[in-house]
Amino acid sequence: MLTSPHSSDPRPAAPTSVAAALRDAVDRLAAAGVSDAVVDAELLAAHVLGVGRGQVQAAAIRGDVLDGDRGAHFGELVARRASREPLQHLIGTAPFRHLELRVGPGVFVPRPETEIVAQFAIDALSAAASPEPIAVDLGTGSGAIALAMATEVPYARVFAAENSVDAFVWTKENFGAVGADNAQLAFIDLAQAFPELDGTVSVVVSNPPYVPDAAIPRDPEVRLFDPPAALYGGTDGLDVVRTLSTVGLRLAHPGGVIVLEHGEWQGPAIRDILTDDGWRAASTHPDLTMRDRVTTAVRP
Repeated sequence: MLTSPHSSDPRPAAPTSVAAALRDAVDRLAAAGVSDAVVDAELLAAHVLGVGRGQVQAAAIRGDVLDGDRGAHFGELVARRASREPLQHLIGTAPFRHLELRVGPGVFVPRPETEIVAQFAIDALSAAASPEPIAVDLGTGSGAIALAMATEVPYARVFAAENSVDAFVWTKENFGAVGADNAQLAFIDLAQAFPELDGTVSVVVSNPPYVPDAAIPRDPEVRLFDPPAALYGGTDGLDVVRTLSTVGLRLAHPGGVIVLEHGEWQGPAIRDILTDDGWRAASTHPDLTMRDRVTTAVRP
């Protein structure tokens, strides 16, 4: 077993092989209910060693040794992951499409399923009949969708709104790191966002809080570590969606598109909300796991 850096034993931790450290980590993580124990163990080792995951696998095959200090650090991170602290918080980053985003406590960790939401927004932005179309990401969190649009449609202008102080620290860091000149970030509530853009926006997109208040998530990583304001959306989970529908109508020009992420059972209700507000052609689309994930509609 790896020695913790906080151990009362003054002796330095003994070196161990990378392969043995990984085996021990996988056993501990699997016992704690971590679903991708092998992947998480290798990514934590890669973080400690400052290399890629493939290099960790090669080191294990070669019989490389993990020195005492790094072994202790690795053991500490494995223990924290076994307590179900999110992997992304431990390594400090989360992948999103071609981006590597900084994340940590206070900001919603971007999920792979949101990449399909970004794809719908990017496709709509690319298809806009303008040499410089405008997109708005409301409640941008880490900045994932906004920065994906800004970097993948570089001739577009992208505006992002976030009003959580804790999340905004990470958002600002990611905007600075990506350095997209065509992306602008504002600390503002989404309901009042960007009145200067009214009637000019080609794409309004959001991954809002949509979990019903009584539907407590099963995964400890979500339940204990994701900010509640980014999860819960009222009794039916759709309070923020209702706001987004009306704000989107204010921002979008005729023919503009709204793109909303949601839970797999919420598509019909969201289509009704959008249609009742005056949007047209409301449609719900699956993610890569074939679960309904995103609803789009067009402003008349």
